[in-house]
Amino acid sequence: MIIDTHTHFYDPTRPQGIPWPPADNKLLYRTVLPRHHRELAAAQGITGTVVVEASSWLEDNQWILDLAAEDPWLVGFVGHIDPGEGFAARLARFAEQPKFLGIRLGGSHFDNLYSGTILQDLEQLGKNLLALDVLVRGEQIDAVGAVARLYPELRIIIDHIAHVPIDGNEPDGAWQDAMSRVAECRNVYCKVSALAEQAVAQPAPADLAYYLPTLDALWRIFGEDRVLFGTNWPVSDRAADFASVVSIVRQYVDRLGSEKADKFWYANGRKAYRFSS
Repeated sequence: MIIDTHTHFYDPTRPQGIPWPPADNKLLYRTVLPRHHRELAAAQGITGTVVVEASSWLEDNQWILDLAAEDPWLVGFVGHIDPGEGFAARLARFAEQPKFLGIRLGGSHFDNLYSGTILQDLEQLGKNLLALDVLVRGEQIDAVGAVARLYPELRIIIDHIAHVPIDGNEPDGAWQDAMSRVAECRNVYCKVSALAEQAVAQPAPADLAYYLPTLDALWRIFGEDRVLFGTNWPVSDRAADFASVVSIVRQYVDRLGSEKADKFWYANGRKAYRFSS
């Protein structure tokens, strides 16, 4: 079993269109549905995906959940619900659906945790046994740790390796220190998604040696039980084709042995998200 825990689906031909990506993005502005991912991913041994929100429209949560209800390729969905008034009611609406796994928040929410209702809303997320994806940068990692310590029942997944630039050398020391602090919280996971996109050299190199210092740091910091696989497709197409994105991490985890590789490809994702497939 290999689950790609980070894909985005959308369809600009819908009557209402889409809020993202913009129409002038010639690479990404196209119909992207489960069948398109399956055509690429099955050839790489991937058996399903967790979809992550790509729309700020509340009703697009239901649009993805309807796709998931019809297609077992989608093992779960990380949605979009803005913190604030009415959050609990909106969360309750989607939490009733088995493939709704949690929500994603952008880094700006972690710039000031103590304004508005964000902490109360995240408490509700944890009480519903749902997960939180966070799209943060290095300077926001400590705030993620503060949430993790406040709500140890809330499973938190850091997306895109917290946007650390990859240049073939040891990753930034301040980033490593911050990631080490947040990794002290056993409820925090790190997703190896957007790896090729974080490469300073573009198009992204295919050679594992270029990514090795960063991947070594991730496994050293989080350990074999809290690092999970994701591609960020189709956005990953900006940096490399799908097969190359998978190949980079496959070269790395194949060196770890089958037991640790299985954790990366499947078991850690299931533990973080609690999908049923």
